[in-house]
Amino acid sequence: MKNVARATNTTKSIQSLQNYNEKELFLLYSENKTTEIRNELVSRYLYIVEILSKKYINKGIDYEDIYQVASIGLIYAIERFDINKGFEFSSFATPTIIGEIKKHFRDKGWSIRVPRRIQELSKKINGAKNNLHQKLQRAPLVKDIAEYLECTEEEIIEAMEASQVYTPKSLDLTYDNDGEDKDIKLMDLIGEPDKNFDNIENKEFLDKTIEKLNEVEKKVLIDRFFKNKTQMQVAEDLQVSQMTVSRMEKKIIEKFRSELNKSLM
Repeated sequence: MKNVARATNTTKSIQSLQNYNEKELFLLYSENKTTEIRNELVSRYLYIVEILSKKYINKGIDYEDIYQVASIGLIYAIERFDINKGFEFSSFATPTIIGEIKKHFRDKGWSIRVPRRIQELSKKINGAKNNLHQKLQRAPLVKDIAEYLECTEEEIIEAMEASQVYTPKSLDLTYDNDGEDKDIKLMDLIGEPDKNFDNIENKEFLDKTIEKLNEVEKKVLIDRFFKNKTQMQVAEDLQVSQMTVSRMEKKIIEKFRSELNKSLM
């Protein structure tokens, strides 16, 4: 029964708030910052959010996301607004909401920094596409857009390609594989480092270091690590003890370690 009574009182409260004008609501909210009053103010000024959000359609971020950010900006504006200063709320709220939208674009927008002229041209292209589509009753060609904006076709293509980095694409993005059963993922189309480059670098390092060994050290290295001979076999060939071969191995390894450290510095 208590919950029913509370719900009834809340409904009556909301209905009574609808009888207040905006100035009276802000005065009431300054005295009693309740969720009900704030929600009523939000509902009355959501039209500002809608108008401002539509200005950023086709800018690379979903309209729903922009609308949510703008709504948060509206709430910030309501919290900061002082009715006693004599300003119109719409004039106060607009820059606050736009500021939140632009901040969101800075955080979530172009994933790679491109020249400002390309960004500006990209915005103009979006508008030109809409206008030309209505005028020509078909999708505009690059040539049409270039003539409309008085640019070269190369500039239009450059801006259109740059706009692809406005938001990063998921590596799990799939493309149709021309009728094949399995679609192709973006990660499958992206190149990967050629392992041969590492092999070339390693070979150059080995050749350079081996040149610094004396003839006996070279023989020990080649016999032990390339011909897979045992220490005893190498010792017999050199007519030295196995212990001597073992010490020479350690000395050779230390030289390689020293050269590697130099190359990394």
